[in-house]
Parts: sequence; C-alpha cells; structure tokens
Amino acid sequence: MSTDLEGLFAAFNATIGRSAMADAEFGEMFRQMMAALVRFDYVVVFAYRGKERPIDLYSTFDPEEHVVFVTLYQAGPYLLDPFYHTARERRQGVLRMRELAPDRFFSSEYYRTYYVQTGLAEEIGFFVNADEDITIVLSLMRREKTGVFPPAEFATLKKVEPIVASMVRYYWTGLASRFDAQLAAGSRTKRKPGQNGNIPPAETVWRDLNLTSRETAIVELVLQGHSSESIGLKLNISTGTVKVHRRNVYRKLGISSQTQLLSLYLKNLA
Repeated sequence: MSTDLEGLFAAFNATIGRSAMADAEFGEMFRQMMAALVRFDYVVVFAYRGKERPIDLYSTFDPEEHVVFVTLYQAGPYLLDPFYHTARERRQGVLRMRELAPDRFFSSEYYRTYYVQTGLAEEIGFFVNADEDITIVLSLMRREKTGVFPPAEFATLKKVEPIVASMVRYYWTGLASRFDAQLAAGSRTKRKPGQNGNIPPAETVWRDLNLTSRETAIVELVLQGHSSESIGLKLNISTGTVKVHRRNVYRKLGISSQTQLLSLYLKNLA
C-alpha cells in the first residue's frame, strides 16, 4: 500500500508538546502511525518482565476478541508464546512470529488449543527494551483472510523501528512499579501455603510436581513447540537422552500425551 502522509503527519502531530501520554493515547497514536504505512487488522501492546504476568498496555480488540487475545493469554499461555521468550531474551527490532517460533510450534499442543483461536495469518512485533529488565512488544496482526505482510511492508516497518523505539522509551515509563503492584496483588490472593509471594507462579509450577531442573527445562521446551532434536541442541544433550527424560516425566506425572501435559501445566499454574 502507498504511504498515507496526511495520516502519518496527524499521528506525529498528536505528540507535539506532550511530555507524557496515557496508555490509550500513545497506543492510538502508534495505531494511526502504522495505519499510514501498512495494512493490518489488530494492534496489541504488552509489557514483559521475567516470568511475570504481562501487562496489557493497549489493544484494538472487541470484547469477545479481547478474551482470547488478552484475558486467556495472560492466564498462562503467554509462557509458551515465542514473543514472550524473545522478550525475555531482550532481543530488539522488528521480528516476525514465524521466524521466532520453534521447529514444531505449528504442530504443538499450545498452537492447536490456543493459538489457532486467534485466526491469525501473521504477527509482527516491535521489540523495545526499557528500563528495569522490561521489554515492550507492540504487535501488528493480520487475520487469515488478510494474509501475511508483504516484503515491502515488512521493510517499511524495519525502517520506522528506530523512531517507534525512541517514542516508546520516552512515553511508556514507570512500568516497573506497575509490575511490582501486580505481583503484590497476586501474592495476596493466590499464594499457596509456604510460598514466597514475591515469586511468580510460573517459577514454582513444576516444583510442585516434583520434577528435576533438567526435566523442567525439557517439558517447558516441549510445550513451547521444540522437537526432541531442537531440545537436544539447546541443552547440549543427545536426542536419545531427551526422549528418555520425556518418558520419565510422563511416567512420573501419570500422563501419556502432550495434551495432558499442557492441561496439567495450566491447571497447576492457575
């Protein structure tokens, strides 16, 4: 599509003289700026810090879509999301979901039971590292009927990325205190006996199931969509060793499928 200069200038004009902007104001400005450059169906912005529940800063979903893309996502599936893991790695730039996904992501239980509900053809994210170990991801999404982003539009997004990153760091500040408040609120309502309220539930889910650290690492990679070969490469162990650990985990947990593994994971996380 051709650049809508009038729309682009109008978006920038909204920032003139503004030393601060609310989440919705900055999110809408970003949406208008992107709409002047490329075609997309949805925008959603999340802030990530460690394994904590991501904070939703802005989105364009209707109430029904919001349940799938935000509410359900924050309840636990975010832990298996390639965007979440990329944010934790503190990578920056404009990145495509399909380039970040593990080798078996599109056949994983997470993809079949959650991601397909989104009906997306493609998702592209601006990854911006902020202070306090926080990464803000501004996602542009296209539905299946819209199709993927053409190479020319992806190239345009990469060119505008430095401007977007600078604006995000300037206007989206003070997020550390919001994460602290969220963690404190969660500890008051969901803490288990003997559990440290300052530790995100994701840190203890496998511990409660009596898995070893190696078993924990392997099953998390399985749920993210990594094959045994990919897990072996990441953990520097043989594929056969990975398979032995997987069999031991299934036996220990009394399950026989990845579907049951994901169900057990989300149940203990909640």
